[in-house]
Amino acid sequence: MKKAISIHVNGTTHTVNVDPSTPLLYVLRNQLELNGPKYGCGLQQCGACMVLIDGKAQPSCMYPVSAVKEQKITTLEGLGKEGKLHPVQEAFVSEQAAQCGYCLNGMVMSAVSLLSDNPHPDDDEIREGLHRNLCRCGTHSRIIKAVKRASL
Repeated sequence: MKKAISIHVNGTTHTVNVDPSTPLLYVLRNQLELNGPKYGCGLQQCGACMVLIDGKAQPSCMYPVSAVKEQKITTLEGLGKEGKLHPVQEAFVSEQAAQCGYCLNGMVMSAVSLLSDNPHPDDDEIREGLHRNLCRCGTHSRIIKAVKRASL
């Protein structure tokens, strides 16, 4: 049964009329028309649907929308300020750390979360911080360079 649920996304409160068990990803993409988080595996194993929930990277494909009513959600679209890219986004562009785009959302969101907890990670800490994200194209070395650039 559908209910009116208010969620706080990218600094704005939205009220959506959905079944409370609807995955957050579906609400973000279908009701709010945000295209940053992607549907990948639907099993919280690829990272394509990653968002920040109260600043921590979380997969959104199986996270029920009713579980985030009191939390702040940030998507890829909400990272930049005043028309400027977030420093992690800028670093990914500078290092050309994307090919097909499948993993890009999750890698960026995970990197933002990692750097908020650990502003100067080493290579092993970066790998650990991104371990929930799959990259089909094998751009891992450029992704690690991008995270390091953003940490400077």
